[in-house]
Amino acid sequence: MQFYSSSALITPFKKDLSVDEAAYEALIKRQIFQGMDACVPVGTTGESATLTHKEHMRCIEIAIET
Repeated sequence: MQFYSSSALITPFKKDLSVDEAAYEALIKRQIFQGMDACVPVGTTGESATLTHKEHMRCIEIAIET
């Protein structure tokens, strides 16, 4: 039997309340470096209910690109 681990990501914001894309990418890279097999972007810990559709999609794009 093989086991995998994934982590639900937070969504970092700048002071102006826009998504901090650089911090978000760094967070994903840190999770991968620490051995996560997968990351879960914009889940319930990712403040998805407060993001616009465009922000939501951008977070997913960053996760895929990273």
